[in-house]
Amino acid sequence: MKVEHETLKRKMEARHLLMISLGGVIGTGLFLSSGYTIHQAGPVGTILAYAIGAVIVYLVMLCLGELSVALPQTGSFHVYADRFIGPSTGFTVAILYWFTWTVALGSEFTAAGLIMRNWFPHSPTWIWSLLFMIVIFVSNAFSVRFFAETEFWFASIKVLAIVFFIVIGLLAIFGVFPVTGYTPRPLFHNLYADGLFPTGFKGVFTTMLTVNFAFSGTELIGVTAGEVKDPATTIPKAIRTTLWRLIIFFIGSITVMATLIPWKQAGVVQSPFVLVFKSIGLPFAGDLMNFVILTAILSAANSGLYASTRMLWSLAHEKMISSFFGRTTASGVPLFALIASMLGGLLALLSSVIAASTVYLVLVSISGLAVVLVWMAIALSEINFRKFWIRSGHSVNELKFRTPWYPIVPWAAFLTSLLSCVLIIFDPTQRPALFYMIPFVLGCYILYYIKIAIRKHSNQK
Repeated sequence: MKVEHETLKRKMEARHLLMISLGGVIGTGLFLSSGYTIHQAGPVGTILAYAIGAVIVYLVMLCLGELSVALPQTGSFHVYADRFIGPSTGFTVAILYWFTWTVALGSEFTAAGLIMRNWFPHSPTWIWSLLFMIVIFVSNAFSVRFFAETEFWFASIKVLAIVFFIVIGLLAIFGVFPVTGYTPRPLFHNLYADGLFPTGFKGVFTTMLTVNFAFSGTELIGVTAGEVKDPATTIPKAIRTTLWRLIIFFIGSITVMATLIPWKQAGVVQSPFVLVFKSIGLPFAGDLMNFVILTAILSAANSGLYASTRMLWSLAHEKMISSFFGRTTASGVPLFALIASMLGGLLALLSSVIAASTVYLVLVSISGLAVVLVWMAIALSEINFRKFWIRSGHSVNELKFRTPWYPIVPWAAFLTSLLSCVLIIFDPTQRPALFYMIPFVLGCYILYYIKIAIRKHSNQK
């Protein structure tokens, strides 16, 4: 592929954007980590934690909607932060978001390889990881249209699986299907059997970081802004349905899980989806759900590589890193940024094998918090953008999409995101994430100012 351009192409349609926003948020966080949340916060506590998380994400998306429609740009988060908070914050936000998805790539490819060993137990994990890396790289390398179409079908499988799970689960709850250990039917006894909050109410707050991680990916709508057709129409449509999608797919499936699985049995050893299907006696439940989880992992990797690639391209486009990463192929793919992001994912994968308890643990801790910091930057950018818009002589009525209840909504988005970060201090297992993140963020700011100093020195010569 001949690399000769520096522009992207608007090839995504409304159906692609809808499924990408769905696919980005429905991943391993729901299929695997939800069991951990149920075990830590109890059934009602988990439902409440996901409900709070859904509201936080929706508030952030309302802020992102106004920004993305008014200024539809790829890599939008850091561009907005650069213009409406400060260049150093814009640089830091871009590095954080790129880092989040690149680290996630390593874990996704490892998980995909491990799942394949269920069917091919004597095969080495690294072969499957390498195979899936090639598949996802090719999906992103051809064109944005090819990526969008691939992600559309990956996401469709996940969505259909969750709808099927919720329907079958509700039928089991009301006794249409027999469930092992329940006679005649489970109903909602498990939700309050050991009290509404068996681990204490603080469990709701200490699991918020896990919940926010599960919801990360919703903001991909903003990343696609520079490559979607008619952003003024498609982006608001996707954002307005965000809350309902989160309620139906996340809170709906979490409610089914918490109702059918005693909270003490939930964990991360086995997917709660598999546990539910097995308790109902559904044939081939394990294989069926492992296929769906594999699809979810590949979808997350597909979206993650796209997001990290566009963030590098955007940094180059804004002259924050070498213009080398801003070059695109004839089909509008930033190939060098794509290769760099894939290499970053490969290094994360290697660290998960070679130094899982040291280097990789630090990487995962930082990436878990990074998305929430990006959400805070989106909210603060919206607050400052609206002020800038008015000062520039424009009226609020000129905005094609307006964040409602300004400035209450953006401030609520900022403060609730901040609170969900601070609250992990009360969870000893997640507390190190905060201590790793603070020096990492400071390091990003220092790196930016070093770059500026070097640039000024070069210009003076």
